[in-house]
Amino acid sequence: MSEFWKRTLSGAVFVGCIVGSILWSEWAFACLLLLICLLAVDEFHRLVKSHTTLRVCAALATFVLWGTFVGIAYNPLGGEFYRAFGISGIMIYLPIVVIGLLDEVWNLSGKPMQNWGNMLISQLMIALPLCSMCLLMSLSKWLLLALFILIWVNDTGAYCVGSLTAKRPNGNHKMAPHISPKKSWEGLFGGIAFAFLAAVILYACGWFDEISANGLGLVVAFGFAFIASVFGALGDLMESLFKRSIGVKDSGRFLPGHGGVLDRFDSILLAAPLITSYSWLCYFIVPLF
Repeated sequence: MSEFWKRTLSGAVFVGCIVGSILWSEWAFACLLLLICLLAVDEFHRLVKSHTTLRVCAALATFVLWGTFVGIAYNPLGGEFYRAFGISGIMIYLPIVVIGLLDEVWNLSGKPMQNWGNMLISQLMIALPLCSMCLLMSLSKWLLLALFILIWVNDTGAYCVGSLTAKRPNGNHKMAPHISPKKSWEGLFGGIAFAFLAAVILYACGWFDEISANGLGLVVAFGFAFIASVFGALGDLMESLFKRSIGVKDSGRFLPGHGGVLDRFDSILLAAPLITSYSWLCYFIVPLF
């Protein structure tokens, strides 16, 4: 099978799993999210060559963090039990992180502070942003689906506009050539424009109704698209910088033709927590106007 068809088929399966789990149920997405979180965190620790104990502790901490977010977001026991999920999650989470870090120090790896940083990065910049999508899902599955669609549309628009403007006699204007030589300012603004058009369509379909009121729906939709586009692009650059700093092209081989888990979710890492916060703020604030 050619590389093109491998990339196309694996990409279709990837999109199908994401969209299908969101539309199926919140628990289907939660289970898929747990798998993604564990794979992404472990992929990161493999790349930075973390000690086995630290990788195990990172996986356990990720599981507890996921469970805490799921408990708070979906509140499966009803009533006030969601607070117990949050408190117990923190009480379990912190010792796991500390044990993993202390093991690195006791084993005299020679780079205790580096390992400490890697543990915190894997939790604060990978597991936490991914788990935050549970809170967005609890607000509306259409908002979560909109996040993915707008990021995919933004990526497609940025690629198309960037490729076209690169053919000009003087080329296009590079954003950060030392990090990602192909990314351009024209591509960034083109991606934002595509995302705005997609946001108008999604707004017309009622996907933003949960956080829209008093005639501000289209403004809310544009804000949603802007955050997803800009911080999606920054997340992509962040992961490119990380890969360049350790000298690898792809973070892994999770999807044939697409690279690793981090390669597929790099745009989500910065966009997801901001979109979640933005959506909940709109949910509470917009009706006041």
